[in-house]
Amino acid sequence: MSSFGGDLMAGPPPTHLPHDPAADVLAAGIDKIDVVRLHPASPLAWSMLGAQTAAEEGDPVTVYAYARVGYHRGLDLLRRNGWKGHGPVPWEHEPNRGFLTCLALLAKAAKAIGETDEWERCSQFLRDSSQTAYDVLFPEAG
Repeated sequence: MSSFGGDLMAGPPPTHLPHDPAADVLAAGIDKIDVVRLHPASPLAWSMLGAQTAAEEGDPVTVYAYARVGYHRGLDLLRRNGWKGHGPVPWEHEPNRGFLTCLALLAKAAKAIGETDEWERCSQFLRDSSQTAYDVLFPEAG
């Protein structure tokens, strides 16, 4: 324990994003593309659109594009909520799941299009942010 009143070795505290209003619209059954139009800053909306595209069309280039937008919107949101570029982003806190899902979709799409460096960076970033998210979103790795 330092004289400053905290454990300097503990690292940054977990980042907990606020409730995403897109979650309410998605829960109401609105088409995912329309949810993105209503909430373009929502990483959750982009992650759901990317996941739907992956399941229905399987086009990794389109998934990559959707996931990249959601990832960057998520980074903006994380920074506005105190994240300093590293530290835990717990999967257990539901509003974090949009960002974490975008990160996983981005990693998978990067791998599918042969962008190995991006695959490695994003999958490691996901693991560093939340091991639980990594385990849930990459069940094949476990």
